[in-house]
Amino acid sequence: MRKKILHIGGTWNQITQLHKIADELIGFDHFFSPQYCDGLLGVFQKRGWLDFTAPGRPWVKRIQRYIRDHRLQEDEGGKAREYDLTLITTDLIVPKNILHGKVILVQEGMTDPENFLFHMVRYFPFLPHWIASSSTNGLSDAYDAFCVASTGYRELFIRKGVKPEKIVVTGIPNFDNCMKYYDNTFPFHGYALVCTSDSRETFKIENRKKFIRQAFGFARGRQLIFKLHPNENIVRATKEIETYAPGALVFAQGNTEEMVANCDVLITQYSSVVYVGIALGKEVHSYFDIEMLYRLLPLQHASAAKNIARVCRQFLEAESVSVPQLSLEMAS
Repeated sequence: MRKKILHIGGTWNQITQLHKIADELIGFDHFFSPQYCDGLLGVFQKRGWLDFTAPGRPWVKRIQRYIRDHRLQEDEGGKAREYDLTLITTDLIVPKNILHGKVILVQEGMTDPENFLFHMVRYFPFLPHWIASSSTNGLSDAYDAFCVASTGYRELFIRKGVKPEKIVVTGIPNFDNCMKYYDNTFPFHGYALVCTSDSRETFKIENRKKFIRQAFGFARGRQLIFKLHPNENIVRATKEIETYAPGALVFAQGNTEEMVANCDVLITQYSSVVYVGIALGKEVHSYFDIEMLYRLLPLQHASAAKNIARVCRQFLEAESVSVPQLSLEMAS
């Protein structure tokens, strides 16, 4: 019988990366699910109390639509069968029903800054990791291998407390070939692109007025284009931009990476899209240290999905797997 693989993705970036990995894993049966929770969080999810997060109902509907539009096999909540392998893109919430098989964690993109809550989780492991957002990705140890974007990220995750022997440097699919985004039909060129965040929607503090005015300064007379985060309050964000940056264009939809390819200046907050700008040689601005971002830049080898598929195959086909050996093979 063909072995079965479950892919769990809660955001557009997550599900598209998992889809690319599945395309490289021929000979296995693939099933896809939106992000889901069990226990008390499962109750919160059903009642809509998590709607501002990836397991929330708005994102669940978007992921289900993606699964159906691409004619993928769906198994919401992984309930219909047992799986030999599960791929997850975050371990902030790890459903219990996937732990009977092998689990591979795939880095989605940038992780949040390490704040007070990160250190609380680090030193008090009984605390739920999700309270510190994505800064604690990798710390659950509830997986067999962790596929990361670059050697810089390997060093970062080890410093955070991830076991070195579980980390495989593979690259990540949506950020491993940024040059391809130059092939696009976006009609504007030479502008300053501002990529906003959903900080306020996820109960973080943000001074949007200050950020918009900073972006206006970084543009230095260029046309300002704002690309809103998909989880953001579009009406509120648009009104703010019209007030503090009159004449700016606002897009709530569209391919962000292609917009980056056509810009001269990229202005971000805590967005992984900054890596596209760095890879394409753009002038970039971020709330993160720029030198650190250059060290963390995902590998640009257009092979991340294939590399992760190789890791999956070895866990599916071998009785025992040495992750350090896998890391060596990926690097070669």
